[in-house]
Amino acid sequence: MLVDTGRRGLIRLALTLVLGLTLGGLLTKLSELFLPESAARDFLVTAVAASIGPLSIDLVAAAFTLGPISVTLNVLMLVGISIVALIVRSWI
Repeated sequence: MLVDTGRRGLIRLALTLVLGLTLGGLLTKLSELFLPESAARDFLVTAVAASIGPLSIDLVAAAFTLGPISVTLNVLMLVGISIVALIVRSWI
């Protein structure tokens, strides 16, 4: 079964982001454990967090709440995404 190019590109993007964020989180934890206290360590592990609060949807037949959804990014997570993107680009 052939998958159209747009859908395959979206799947590749999602896979790249998930694997890159995972690798970046691993790099962050390793940096926290093994790097000595310094300005470089603080720069690498300082994160910026963004979140969207709970979203409540109340329909007549059903009601549900989504959230909160939050994303935390730091320099090492961006490095992880870049590494995975380079691997995916050359491998797939």
